[in-house]
Order: sequence, then C-alpha cells, then structure tokens
Amino acid sequence: MKGNQKDSSGISMIRPGGKLMIWLILFISVTYIIYTLKIVSTSRPCEDLSSDTILQTRPQKKATASAPEHQATDLNHVVFGIAASSKLWKQRKEYIKIWYKPKKMRGYVWLDKKVTDTGDQENLPPIRISGDTSSFPYTNKKGSRSAIRLSRIISETLKHLDSDSRKNVRWFVMGDDDTVFVTDNLIRVLRKYDHEQMYYIGSLSESHLQNIFFSYGMAYGGGGFAISYPLAVALSKIQDRCIQRYPALYGSDDRIQACMAELGVPLTKEQGFHQYDVHGDLFGLLAAHPVTPFVSMHHLDVVEPIFPNMTRVRSIKKLTTPMQLDSAGVLQQSICYDKYKSWTVSVSWGYAVQVFRGSFSPREMEMPSRTFLNWYKRADYTAYAFNTRPVSRNMCQKPFVFYMSGAKFDKQLNTTVSVYTRHRVPHPACRWEMTNPEEINTIVVYKKPDPHLWDRSPRRNCCRVLQTKRNNTLWINVGVCRAGEVTEVK
Repeated sequence: MKGNQKDSSGISMIRPGGKLMIWLILFISVTYIIYTLKIVSTSRPCEDLSSDTILQTRPQKKATASAPEHQATDLNHVVFGIAASSKLWKQRKEYIKIWYKPKKMRGYVWLDKKVTDTGDQENLPPIRISGDTSSFPYTNKKGSRSAIRLSRIISETLKHLDSDSRKNVRWFVMGDDDTVFVTDNLIRVLRKYDHEQMYYIGSLSESHLQNIFFSYGMAYGGGGFAISYPLAVALSKIQDRCIQRYPALYGSDDRIQACMAELGVPLTKEQGFHQYDVHGDLFGLLAAHPVTPFVSMHHLDVVEPIFPNMTRVRSIKKLTTPMQLDSAGVLQQSICYDKYKSWTVSVSWGYAVQVFRGSFSPREMEMPSRTFLNWYKRADYTAYAFNTRPVSRNMCQKPFVFYMSGAKFDKQLNTTVSVYTRHRVPHPACRWEMTNPEEINTIVVYKKPDPHLWDRSPRRNCCRVLQTKRNNTLWINVGVCRAGEVTEVK
C-alpha cells in the first residue's frame, strides 16, 4: 500500500556530508590512539630534579682561571699616593716610616721639588716630582696654588704605572705626609666594596664649619681616601679639563670632589678615616672611638702627642705595639662597671683606661669628652659634626686616666695582656663616700685577638671587672659580648 512505503527522504537515508564527517572523526581518533601508544612505548623514568642534581648539571667554572679575580683584596692591590712638601719633608717623613713597609706596599711620595735629604730612602716610598701646573688658573686669594698639584696626585700616580704594574691594582689611596694609616684596617674597609665599580671612599672633617665651607660630600685628603681603579681611570681622563672649570676653589680636596660630582660618583663615608681638624688634646676622641675600624689619623703636628711626656713620633710608634697584636681592636671602646666599688670603667683598648666615681650611662660614655678645641680654636660645642660631652667640672667626676705602658701576647693563655699605668696628675679632694680610685696604680686588660671583628655586624665589645685581692691593681677582661650580656648601669 502506498501508506506502508518509506519516504525516500526518511531517517534511513544518510546524506553524503554526514558520511564525510564520520570518516573524519574516525581518522582523528585512530591517529590520536597511535600517537599516544608511541609516546608511552618510548618514554623513560622522570629525572631526579632535586637541588643536588641541578647543581651537578650546572657548568662548573675553572678554579684556576677565576681564582685571581676572586682573591680577597690585600695590600698588593693598593697603591698609595702621598702628598708632601719639600719644606717639611725632613720632619714629616718620620710619620711615613712608622706605617709604610716598602717590601709589602706600593706607592709614591709626590713633592713640589727635589730635596737634598734623601736618607732612609730604603724605608720610604719612591719620591716623584709633581708635574707643572702653572697653566691651570687659580684665583682663590686665601689659598695656595699647590692645591692644584695635590689634586692631581692620584691621576699622576696612575699614569706613572706601566701596563704590567696596573694589572693587579684595585685601589688608589691618597694621604698626606703627616697621615698615619693602620693598613690592616684599611684593607678591612676596602674588602667591603667591589673594586670593579666606581667608589670614592673617605670621611668628613670633625669641624662642622669646615664641612659647611667645603662640602659634606667631600673626602678630606689628610684623613685619607680611597678611589677604586675604574674611578681613577675615569678621573684621569677628565681631571685636567675639570679643574680648569674651578679656579676659585680653595684646596685640593674640593677640586677632586668637584670632578667626582661631574662623574656622578658620591662620597661613600667610612668613619675610620680621621682628618682631626682640631687643636689640643686628642684624648677625648681616641678614648671614645666610634664602633668602626680605626683606619687613619692626621694633623699630628697640630695636636699634642697622644701619650704624655713623649714626642709626637714616639707616641705614634708606641701605638703600633697593640696594632701588631690586634689591629682590628685597637682603640675600640668597652664600658663596664665595678658594682662593689661603684665605679664606671671605660677601656680604649691599646691606648687608655678611664675610671670614674659613680655610674655613667653608656650613652654618655660613648660621646667624646671635649679635651680639644675646634679648628678655629674656639671652645664651641656646636662647631663639631658629631656629639660631644663637656669635661666634668665636678671634682668627684673627673676620671682617673691610665695610659698603656706595654702590651704582649701570652701564648699559654692565648690572649693579649696590656698594662695601663696611672697618669699622675693632682686630683681635687672628693667627699663622696665610696672607694677612691686613687689607690689603683695599674690596670691589666686581657683580650683575645679578634681579626674577624669587622666581619660581623658592628657591636661594641663588652668588658668585665675581675675581682682580686690586690687593691692597687684592677684586672679587666675585654671580648665579644656573651649571649644576653648588656652594659647596664649598676
């Protein structure tokens, strides 16, 4: 019947487009299955990606090739440029002989003209005569043209070195003929910095007025400053053009700083370089040295000898004894208390010990007492670029001072033993009812050498008063603060 016949356009009818779609889906499925089976059959176990494995697969640098580049900075990487005057050479060379070691160091003394006194030259750096600077303008009426000569010493020192001598130079260090360096501490400071970068390292004047007049961004050459090799090269290329632009500046240091400003290199301040723009007695400054390596001191002909009853040269030579025993710890301050006698004790290791009646806080003791006058010879406490405290007028609070009389290393105890003898000056009578420090004649300080002191974060050493039956001797131990140890007022 007609009603039982299937329509040619019914469901049983498959269009050609539908067949093509089915074949395409089937082809893709088979291809995917084959590809998956191939990957599974050829795969290997996952590699161990632990940190040890990763480190082992990294390319290793050749130790022989890289060792010289990563060698720690030492004295053989430093070249000194020392500014000197022919008029003062006979006197000032004695300071250089104290610290300069010709067999271990390199450097030159730059004079304005030849000198006839060439004795002891084997103990001094080679002498060179500065180049002619008459073509450079100088218009400062209060200064001296020699400032131009002095400002070019680093550049002249660099140009004086041949290509072989330059190969292992990392730093140029500038100083005056009356500057004394503690070279071990100088190296400790320089090791903190990358010598392949441009660095200009030094410190300011102690005089606030000097810093205002010249610059708070200028290193004072008397205290010494260091310039990295790349910066010295850059400076030498522009310096002669640079100083032509600053004829009105006063000295050499401000001319160098002006050129550093043109190069865009700021001063990196290190407090251990000491200009000592002061007059009088340095005791207050040396007895409360900041917590930083003691690198240099200057103006030794201006200030009084640092040890009483000695010449200036002999007093500096005396300080070299503790420098040799423990250069990192020289002049570092420690503060402690004798609770049984109600005394405050301040140790400037290798230099002096002070004993005070009563209790003074560490905050007070770490401020230098004003035993000195500022650069303009005025007793003005606002003229300094740091905090100071007045010398006490209370007769009972005047310190008893003990200067170092000797120091040695005790092999059995594995420690340094330094002896301090009381400086006998009249002390006014005191009515305070406490033990009189005047009964003490000698102080003995035990301290283990600590060459890695400045590899750690800055912290003042601690000291402890040791109890003894000997009434005329005070025994003290100085060293790294123990866990939980605090300098508390007793």
